[in-house]
Amino acid sequence: MKSTTPAIINDVDIAICGAGPAGQALALLLHKQGIAADRIALFDGKTSAEAEQDARTIALSAGSQQILEMAGSWPVKATPINEIHVSRRGHFGRSLINADDYAVPALGYVARYGDIIAPMQKEILRVGIRIHRPLLVSGLDEANDHVRINLHNPVTGDHSSMSANVVVQAEGGTFSDQSARTRRHDYQQTAIIAHVTSDQPLPHRAFERFTEQGPLALLPQENGYALVWCVRPDVADTLSAADDVSFKQALQKAFGNRIGQLQQISARVSYPLGLNVQTHATARTVSIGNAAQTLHPVAGQGLNLGLRDTFVLARCLSRHAHQLDHPAAILEAFIRQRQADRGITIHLTDTLARVFASTPDGSLTQSPLGLGLSVVDICNPARDVLAGHMMYGWR
Repeated sequence: MKSTTPAIINDVDIAICGAGPAGQALALLLHKQGIAADRIALFDGKTSAEAEQDARTIALSAGSQQILEMAGSWPVKATPINEIHVSRRGHFGRSLINADDYAVPALGYVARYGDIIAPMQKEILRVGIRIHRPLLVSGLDEANDHVRINLHNPVTGDHSSMSANVVVQAEGGTFSDQSARTRRHDYQQTAIIAHVTSDQPLPHRAFERFTEQGPLALLPQENGYALVWCVRPDVADTLSAADDVSFKQALQKAFGNRIGQLQQISARVSYPLGLNVQTHATARTVSIGNAAQTLHPVAGQGLNLGLRDTFVLARCLSRHAHQLDHPAAILEAFIRQRQADRGITIHLTDTLARVFASTPDGSLTQSPLGLGLSVVDICNPARDVLAGHMMYGWR
């Protein structure tokens, strides 16, 4: 009599490496769409308290808000963006995008990372999905019928493992901490992050200002603005070493007086900027968010692109839940469906970043931007395309 080898039953169907916004949103969307809570597992090196205390500022698009609402993790403590003002310093040309023109409550929202995570973790706990913390993924061993996730506890030093049908890499980190992927470029730019206040704030208006050094964004947040100022590394060193008065003077000169005189400046942090992309899948593993594509922050598309990844991947996996023991075709379909949105968004941010990072101040290659802003402002179809992509991506 011919013997048969029984099929392996893995510990979970879907293991998600990284319990940030993209990883947790994916887990919640999978559960909402029919995957049992005990067949999903998340791993993260941070404790839940550490995640909720993270004060980084995140710009969420209108589309991201909808995804978080579908995941059951909205409302989030956030400041709505009702207008976006885009301009180029010292040159003619600007564009103003208004939420009223698109019949949406807001174009986007500004929130702290911890405030996004808190309602997610509450919903994760409520539905019974397990987040294994603090555990670092030390390696993956992919076989024909499973992926073994090798785990390390940074507190106790213990090692363990778990098997899954599908592994999703959702732990991206920052550009300087990542190993090189198939497409990588160092922009030789640094982002300076801080919180600022002014004496004439314009409530719910976000500013994206293109300077000779790179984009400068002021996003409405609480009683002031979240600052993301992209400059070349030598300038970043000078600005980081400057006292608050000198820093305010430099920022005022770069931004102008649209919100009056700058007043208080919080502690500043900075990090280098680059492009790092690898969007393919294997037969059982796939990457989303920063783990697939780390972008320049111009236009604020990083997390928003990642959340669009989660929406499509959850749909692909849940629609074919009965085939998760052979997921290769499902993951290939996900890559195909994300190709256009990923490609357009990566190309857009990469082009803008290179224009300012690799050309001398005032170069002719920067000049078409001002003309482009003028065209966008007077041409409704062009403005609609720009606004649609910023809110929802390419669909």
